[in-house]
Formats: sequence, structure tokens, C-alpha cells
Amino acid sequence: MKEFPTTIKDIQIGLKAGQFTSVELVEHLFDYIDATDQQLNAFISLNKKEALKAAKEADERGYQDSNFALNGVPIAIKDNILTKDLRTTAASKMLEDFVPVYDATVIRKLKEAGAIIIGKVNLDEFAMGASTETSYFGTTHNPWNLDYVPGGSSGGSGATVACRQVPASLGTDTGGSVRCPAAYNGIVGMKPTYGAVSRYGAIAFASSLDQIGPMTLTVEDNAKLLSVIAGHDDQDGTSLEAIDTDYSKFIGQSIKGLRIAFPKEFKSDKIQAEIRQAMEEAAAYFASQGAIVEEVSLPHSKYGINVYYIIASAEASSNLQRFDGIRYGYRSPEASNLEEVYFKTRSEGFGAEVKRRIMMGTYSLSSGAYDEYFKKAAQVRTMIKDEFNQVFENYHLIMGPVTTTTAFKIGTRTQDPIEMYLADLLTVPVNLVGIPSISIPAGFDQNNLPIGLQLMGKALDEARIYQVADNFEKNHDFVNQRPEL
Repeated sequence: MKEFPTTIKDIQIGLKAGQFTSVELVEHLFDYIDATDQQLNAFISLNKKEALKAAKEADERGYQDSNFALNGVPIAIKDNILTKDLRTTAASKMLEDFVPVYDATVIRKLKEAGAIIIGKVNLDEFAMGASTETSYFGTTHNPWNLDYVPGGSSGGSGATVACRQVPASLGTDTGGSVRCPAAYNGIVGMKPTYGAVSRYGAIAFASSLDQIGPMTLTVEDNAKLLSVIAGHDDQDGTSLEAIDTDYSKFIGQSIKGLRIAFPKEFKSDKIQAEIRQAMEEAAAYFASQGAIVEEVSLPHSKYGINVYYIIASAEASSNLQRFDGIRYGYRSPEASNLEEVYFKTRSEGFGAEVKRRIMMGTYSLSSGAYDEYFKKAAQVRTMIKDEFNQVFENYHLIMGPVTTTTAFKIGTRTQDPIEMYLADLLTVPVNLVGIPSISIPAGFDQNNLPIGLQLMGKALDEARIYQVADNFEKNHDFVNQRPEL
């Protein structure tokens, strides 16, 4: 049986050398998905016919043309990113049969680069969750241990890459939804600077926080994928102008002299002991490479989770009002008048977590609660942003854990929303501030579940993050360890 490489870099080397074709690779991956996804439940929809057609076109183009940066490379897409003529559900009954008539900007860019869209992967409904347990299509399982969650909301994106069903996937990160599953699955996940990647065609959850990000097996692959999908887009009013998308430019350079801040708030005894130990070991490693690692304080970061759930829920309540049973998506067959169309469609079409957040958001925006909740949350968000900016005046990066624990067992937090929300405790400040942050593998706990290291940088300083992350990856063996289904 022919062996196929699993990283973007090695796939491109193999394609260029003629060791296999994209059609052969895609057929192999579909066979592997068919054999493993019954255990994993990562995919909601497969794109077999179109993927094989695109792979054939990639082979016909050949692999010498540098204009096609991802020619013949298979990629999975989180199912809240619109794909023309391919079902996009947001893992909700509300959009169970929705087929978009246009591609999101990131999908258009992937296709123009020659990438192959393998299919759409599972998530928490409308990206609201930290475990992929709120999906209408069932829970995705962590490939390291099928009894555990893969994180959320991009759990399908994390699991499918970790078990090598695909070499890369796209996720979305509103409060940690790329970095959390990257940490739980032992892969690389980047939340880019807000506005660096177009949100056009990503189903909106919280518009001031949402960001599409790449999930891959290696740092180098991640930088390459981000270079393809990033850049200005006239279709997105928050898209940044004229940014440098050469994210690999510092990879391979020494990190000697770089200043890395390690906030004392990220060393709390509320964090699992094995994760704290892994962070201390990472800090010692960076110091051994000549970096300057010092303790700082981000005292207002502890309020990030409170601020996040007020702002995110408020924006969600506004964004999700478009699902009314009139224009597209699910419509209750039991409704007999306009009021019942709205009420019954939303009652039947949305899951419990989505309804909970809509209710929280609507309350915080109400005239009686606006000043006390939403306005105050916006003010504290500014304080958190100022605090991060002060640290970045003296440091290149901030380091810390991604999550307070490693992956938890399926079903153990579903009855306690507050405990579930706390899974995002260490990731939400990044979204509130709008800066880039990566999760990279940094070890395993006693149950052989992965631990993630988070590196945060200044706005538009992804290249520096990739430099440090790649240095860590190249000098550790975590990337070569893989789960076996």
C-alpha cells in the first residue's frame, strides 16, 4: 500500500517529485475518512465529486507553477464558512439543508491557490461552545481518546487534522475556538490579527471578535496557509489595508534577544499542574535559546471571560435575528401566523446553548441593563487592551497556556454552562484586544492528552509568533506524535 505524507510541505514535495498525484492522494484520504470517521464524527458533509475534479485539474496544471501556492493540497473547512454549492449548516437544525450560492472570500482564495476542498467539518452550533457537544449533528470525538472532547467550537477542524484525515483545515476563533481545539488535539492553530483575514462568508457569531484561522500539523504549514487566505477584501468593512502576508520571513532565524513576557496570572494554581509544568519548561527552553523571559502582570485579564460573554452574546443576539423562517433556512411547519413563524422557527431551529446566549445578549442590550452590562463590558475591554499594549511596549511576545485543563470527558460539563465557559478563560483576552495568537503542542499529561502552549503577539506581528513557535517545534518531538484510531 502506497504511503502518503501528512504535512502540506511534504505533500508538495511529493507532488512536485511525481511520487503520487493529487487524485491518488485525495482518493486515499476519502478512503481513510470512510474508515475512521464513524469513530470520530468530524465531517458533516463530504465533497467527493468536486474534490476529485479539482484534484484532476491540479494534476493537469502541474506542480512547477508558483502562482498556485497550494496546488493539489487537500483542506477541510469548518461548516460555518460558506462554500458555493456545498451544504453549509453551522451545525444547526436552522441551516440543516442550506446550500450557499457563493463562496466565502477565504474559500475563493483557496481555490485560486489550487487547494482541494475535501468537505465541511463539525463544530458547536453557530460556533457557540467549547467542546463540539452543542452540534445538531452529534459530538466529535478527540482522536487521542474517543471518550474525550476535541474542544470547540472548531472541534471537527482540530480532530480531522490531528488524526491525519487532512493536512490542514480552517476554523473560526471568536474566543479561543481555533486555539482550544488545537491544544486539545495536539496541533497548530493560529488566531490572526482582527481584520487580517476577511470574514466575508463566515456565518457571524460576534462580529467584533470573529476571525478565521488556519489549523495544521506544523508551524511552517500554518504560516503558508495563512499567507494564502490573508489580505485586504473590499467585501469586508473591517478588513485591514495593505498588510504584509509574508508570514514565513522570520522562520529559521535565532530567537536570541527576543523578549517574552510570562504573566503571573497565567501561572495560577487553578491551572492543571501538568500544564503549569509544561509552561515552565517552555519558558526555560526559550531562555536557553537566548530569549529574555520575564514575569509581568495583566491584572484586568481575569475579567476577560465576563466581558467576553456579555459582548459576544450581545452581538450574537443581533446577528442571529436574521434567522426568522422567512428568507432561508428552517421554517416551522406548525406556524399559522407571522408571530408563530418567528417564535416556533427559532424555538425548534436553535439548540439550547444558542438560545441561552441570545437571551443573555438581548438582556444586556435592553434599556434597563445596557449601562450596567454592555457599556461597562465595553469599557473594561478597553482597559484590557491598554494593558496588553503596555506589555508590548517592552516585549515581543506574551506566553502562557491555552487552556486551564487538558481535554475533558464528553458529557462532564454539559449541565454546567459556567464551567464550560471557563474553558475559554485564557484565550478570550486575545479576541477582545484583536491581536494574533497561536497554540502549539507543548507536551502531554499523564493520560496522554495533549497540552497547548499559547504565544501572543502585537497586532500584525504573526511572522514573529511563527519564528518563535517554529523554533520551539523544531527542538521538540511533539509534532511527530500522532493518535491512532
